[in-house]
Amino acid sequence: MTTHGGEAGRVVLLRHGETEWAAAGKHTGNTDVPLTDNGEQQAVEAGSLLQLLGLRDPVVITSPRERARRTAELAGLRVDRTWDALSEWDYGEYEGITTPQIRETVPHWTVWTHPCPGGESINDIAVRVELVLSVVLPLLSGRDVVLVGHGHFSRALIAGWTEAPITEGKRFALSPAAYSLLGFEHSFRQLVAHNVHPSILTAATAPKGEQG
Repeated sequence: MTTHGGEAGRVVLLRHGETEWAAAGKHTGNTDVPLTDNGEQQAVEAGSLLQLLGLRDPVVITSPRERARRTAELAGLRVDRTWDALSEWDYGEYEGITTPQIRETVPHWTVWTHPCPGGESINDIAVRVELVLSVVLPLLSGRDVVLVGHGHFSRALIAGWTEAPITEGKRFALSPAAYSLLGFEHSFRQLVAHNVHPSILTAATAPKGEQG
């Protein structure tokens, strides 16, 4: 892609706010679990964080899951498109259960290193990442793009953006309602900021003291 110097747009990956399943560590793929009250508040606060970025005529695309669409709405984003390609990893038989439960029968299991029986493979995710990036890159001539989605797939997108193997998504934890910022330097794609979440809004004044 030609970045046109400083005119190249940025990509914001915004994870949806908290759900009951996410708070419990349950793998949440295609199940439509709503935001908790806390998750809705997180989404509002995420919108305040995004305002600080000074987004340029952003194209906003969301996963079709309710938790992503609601997060975009509460964050004050005008959604241009809802796209299945931004859906969370299909966990197959592991939908709705936690990593410790899976490891009772498959020791050391992680989504990055082991199969999800009946669900998507790492190669399936790599194909989806390539598709998403092929659509996003041409949009970045002077505009920003906001992708509102999920934890594991957003982490895979970070790996793909940085031209690392998709399995390297394991190195990029992403909290509910947090965002990562992808951009360019000297035409190289880079991770500009990562896991920026609403708690930083109150961190300066406060007393010190899984996915889907």
